[in-house]
Amino acid sequence: MSIGRHAGNLRHPSVHNAESMYGTIQEWGLIPFFENVIPGYSIEELTPARYWFDGEEDGLGPWDWKIECVRSGEIAYGKFLLGGKAAFATLPWYRELRNYRLSLPKYQPDAVQQQILDYVDAHGAITVREVRRLLGVKKSAADAQITRLQMQCRLVTGELQRVYRGKDLHYSGWQIASFCRPEDLFEAPAFPGLAGFPGAAAGHPLEPDCSPAESFERLCAHITARTGETDRARLRKLLG
Repeated sequence: MSIGRHAGNLRHPSVHNAESMYGTIQEWGLIPFFENVIPGYSIEELTPARYWFDGEEDGLGPWDWKIECVRSGEIAYGKFLLGGKAAFATLPWYRELRNYRLSLPKYQPDAVQQQILDYVDAHGAITVREVRRLLGVKKSAADAQITRLQMQCRLVTGELQRVYRGKDLHYSGWQIASFCRPEDLFEAPAFPGLAGFPGAAAGHPLEPDCSPAESFERLCAHITARTGETDRARLRKLLG
């Protein structure tokens, strides 16, 4: 199935297939995958229990449906909220998060992370297996470096591929991810419909139109408007 911007927004989102998941993400703009510090603010909580890893033919639930959302080319997916937890963002709100994060000293790449970024510059993308080979580290260490680069908004999930195993090529939800720079995922020609949103007039869809502090306030205001959450400590925990 192919989904795109014409899937439409959902007034009262309920995630029950890939298309409704896409529409829910588009409506919320920025949303964690799993239950977190803000009650009700996650794809998990917006998904009826019967669709969450239900084991049916088309149903490993949102864990599988996220593949179509990533492949739409209009949604950022990765571990970029709550200190490195999975989340989704539309381009406008990912741009605000990226503008804020790139300004902070704690989100600057170290020498090891720069090696990974240099590899991505040369090859277009990288997998965890390639990180392990590049750095000579175990999977857990490679995962940690990729997560840090996602929190820096310097890498984002570029592709997810299903893995089929066994004699019957059974798919149990296992996937292989590759990671690319957000600049490469969000190409300007793919986003003609952003007029009217802050930053839409920038030369590239990821170029900010405000200061990092203003981006942070926009993010807080947006999340508050969607969830009713006003606790700044929780908002900062969410946004890093």
